[in-house]
Amino acid sequence: MLWKNRQYGEESPFIPLGPFKLRLPFVHYKFEWPDYVQGLLMCAVDLAAIPLLIELLGMPFEVALAVVMLNGLFYLTHHLLGDPVIPGWITPAIPLIMAYVSTFPEGQERVYALISFQLMLGILSLFLGITGLASKVVNLIPPAMKSGIILGAGFAAVISVFQVGGRFESFPWTITIAVGISFYLLFSKHFNSIKNRNKYLQLLAKLGIFPIIVITVFIAPIFKEAPWPTIEWGFSKPDFAALWSEYTVFGLGFPPLEMFITALPTVLATYIVLFGDVLQSKALIDEADEIRQDEKIDYNPNRAHLVFGGRNSIMSILGPDVTMCGPLWAAMQVVVIERYKEGKKVMNSLFGGSGSFRWGTNTGLLLLPIVSLLEPILGIALALTLLIQGYVSVRVGVLEAKSQRDLGIAGIIGAILATKGATWAFAAGIILCLLIYGKQFFKGENDETFTKDMKKRTNELPRSVKVGS
Repeated sequence: MLWKNRQYGEESPFIPLGPFKLRLPFVHYKFEWPDYVQGLLMCAVDLAAIPLLIELLGMPFEVALAVVMLNGLFYLTHHLLGDPVIPGWITPAIPLIMAYVSTFPEGQERVYALISFQLMLGILSLFLGITGLASKVVNLIPPAMKSGIILGAGFAAVISVFQVGGRFESFPWTITIAVGISFYLLFSKHFNSIKNRNKYLQLLAKLGIFPIIVITVFIAPIFKEAPWPTIEWGFSKPDFAALWSEYTVFGLGFPPLEMFITALPTVLATYIVLFGDVLQSKALIDEADEIRQDEKIDYNPNRAHLVFGGRNSIMSILGPDVTMCGPLWAAMQVVVIERYKEGKKVMNSLFGGSGSFRWGTNTGLLLLPIVSLLEPILGIALALTLLIQGYVSVRVGVLEAKSQRDLGIAGIIGAILATKGATWAFAAGIILCLLIYGKQFFKGENDETFTKDMKKRTNELPRSVKVGS
């Protein structure tokens, strides 16, 4: 048990593997049972990908479950290879990906579109991780376009739930109640002010959206919007044989070259959204690192790119997935980090918390009682996830803007992206930025509309005055 030998201020022990740092449970980090149990229950969110795969590709439930389980196994690679995060989907981009893939006829051509899209995203991420160009690529995109793309992802998420034929029409009462409770628990100023006064409210806050998902198991049948679950015992039975023969390159062959070219604009839009998760990962870990001086945490964005780039590339071959392989599950990362901040006695290492959680979700996917309990309400869980992500994406997207002109451009880009797709949105953004900013195309302007920009300008002023004098 090498984890017991960690000295104050050092990294957790590891085996060096080039850019990676291999850490094994029980050997290099202490297994954290509270996080494992929470992961066991929170596999409900992973399972919410199944309705998407059924809807988009016409997959049988058992085949979609095989995709989810493969993705779950690859979630483990992050903490095992030195990336101290809880990975998840690229949630804000799911509506964009679905809209793009849906432009192709259902069947082989649509599967080809998803395979080529995910492989392109994986290769792009690997390239940027190997070369260290990730931050430079994103910095070349004007703030107005970054704002518009993230806004568009938020718009698309909300539209996908409320459009004609969307999930709200199937589960109106359940979604309304679930969203109301979840927004109160996650975003309400009132709940935030009272939760620390009561240990039960603190526990409720730390469980993220899990309590809401449990509530929907009862609410949906009461309102006759879903059947009562039929609990089955034993282990789940994913159909890997059908997956590989009917939905991958092993059975269908490789997609044609034009599929990769056509996917490029949407891949770039998805990467911009994805890079926001990378920045968020670093911010959360830096915050934890300041409090826990006993453990040095090495977060490397280039290594993160290599891991999730490799995940997307491999999944595109073994089991293409509309949710994609993202670098962060922000809600659960926050929950684990809050526990980590309480000290070494509560959580020995951040790798222990992150890794134990993902071992737990993988165990949950294997247990048929959990899978069968949640199966009737997976569509509701997905709608809930999309609406929460829509809220967050709009908030983050607006703050990417630097001026009121940026906001105007971003609003148009976002609306076009949500209704016409990434290609039209990119074209509109380039034209608008050229017309409005001209030679300042990449820089735009900062009119101090937001307090974040005013603080930045204020902080910079004394230094410039000092240098000038």
